[in-house]
Amino acid sequence: MKKFTLELFTTIIGIGSASGFFFQNDFLYLIGDNSGFLYEYNISDTNFKKYPLIRDPSENIVKKDKPDFESLTHYQDTLYIFGSGSTTKRNAMIEFDLKTRKKTMTNNLVDLYAVMQSFGYIKSEDFSLEGVTYDGENWYLFNRGNGSANKNVIFTLHAKKLNEEFSLLSNDYKLPKIKGVRTSFTDAVLIDEKIYFLATAENTTSTYDDGEILGSIIGRIDIETMRIDFTQKISLSNKFEGLTLFSKNKKQIQFLLCEDKDTDTLESRIYKLSIDLN
Repeated sequence: MKKFTLELFTTIIGIGSASGFFFQNDFLYLIGDNSGFLYEYNISDTNFKKYPLIRDPSENIVKKDKPDFESLTHYQDTLYIFGSGSTTKRNAMIEFDLKTRKKTMTNNLVDLYAVMQSFGYIKSEDFSLEGVTYDGENWYLFNRGNGSANKNVIFTLHAKKLNEEFSLLSNDYKLPKIKGVRTSFTDAVLIDEKIYFLATAENTTSTYDDGEILGSIIGRIDIETMRIDFTQKISLSNKFEGLTLFSKNKKQIQFLLCEDKDTDTLESRIYKLSIDLN
């Protein structure tokens, strides 16, 4: 068991159902799974901005129409924002330039998602990407196993760009249970050859419909072996869906976590998780 502390870091008014984010130089960049915007929040002066990612964006898109942006990763000056792929309207990947603060490209990943489903033996109704991390050479994409088949899968895709030729590997994981319900991937971040991931227990067998939230865990995977180093239960009530590095030293690592409350309320709570490394 790792010693940890979990505390409320800040509350941001104006965004609901936060699903992924990235922290850099006092700025938080956030997405919400029912929103068509990328949000920018300055933790120093609480300045808040939003940038459109789709045509005619809104804050609370109805469930059947939403792009379901669930994953956000970063490399150099670009943010990559992924739809979950859980329906035909959720296959977009947006590239956003941090220097110009503008969207630079929209990609349709329907063909890639179909290849991943076939390769990982995942039925379309059990496919939902909830986390992505990228190191410039390899993409690690996390399928959330909250469908009936409990297919928690990490796809390792070797390619600098997702529209280029690639090699593909997949690893299946049986994650711990909370209150009898198996947890499933909700986000991940790559730090020093280790992948730290979040997983949540939600009492549902659907990738589309929400269920009772039973808690969340954090874990770590060594990318050389793709084996789990440790898992730690961090909450029995929160559905944490976003994970970003806040600070790190030899003794401790700190993350910021965002919470999805599965409501239309435009308010997001950001938590700080501190974990001792020794």
